[in-house]
Amino acid sequence: MKRRQLRGYDLKQINGYESLIGVDEAGRGALAGPVVAAAVLVTREFLTSQWAMRRAGRINDSKQLSASSRESIWHDLDRLAHDGLIHANHGAATVDEIEHLNILGATKLAMRRALEGIYPPVAFHRNKPGEPELFTTAETQSPFFGKKISCHILIDGLPLKNFPYPHVGVVGGDARSLCIAMASIIAKVTRDRLMIALDAAHPGYSFASHKGYGTGEHREAVLKKGRCPQHRALFLRKLLEAREDPAQLSFFENGG
Repeated sequence: MKRRQLRGYDLKQINGYESLIGVDEAGRGALAGPVVAAAVLVTREFLTSQWAMRRAGRINDSKQLSASSRESIWHDLDRLAHDGLIHANHGAATVDEIEHLNILGATKLAMRRALEGIYPPVAFHRNKPGEPELFTTAETQSPFFGKKISCHILIDGLPLKNFPYPHVGVVGGDARSLCIAMASIIAKVTRDRLMIALDAAHPGYSFASHKGYGTGEHREAVLKKGRCPQHRALFLRKLLEAREDPAQLSFFENGG
């Protein structure tokens, strides 16, 4: 889908609501490090603003952008948030939480933490039976708007079960929705910076270069040095099993 259509998709999704929130994650398929999620709230006013009409075309699924492009867009989004034109937050789940909850549970936890920075879960109630994705703020006012506003949450991927926020799952959403793509960039840049910091704390694994994914360099370092506290034990067991079937290694090299 062409980038210029991302804004158009969100304009359709926001129809009937005052705001739209896109949510995405980074690091779900990595061998090491946390999983990070981000949430970005946009309004119709933003989607029809001069900035969005002129500059939103630069925004795409973070995996389709270079590191320098992601950093540049991240700074643009940071300025937009500082000016109150969008609202963004990120959350993370640690390696210990990944081990305890499994990667799906930890991803949901990171997404919940990202959303909590925009609205606490108790602020919502379902509008209509059979339409769990439709909701408005109820008991708690938005910390940004100071009033109750209607909102629609889009999460990249399939709908999440037992998730405290009513939402719609959008498969391939980071290449379809502007606000999900914005969230994907914030999540990716935030996690990359965390992995660069972990590289200094755990030298010898080259976290700064591969960001914890299962590249050949990373696999060799693990086999030589063993795991460090930032490695996911279950993922490493799968890696060792995958050595017997090279076709499986693509998951670890290219994980989300």
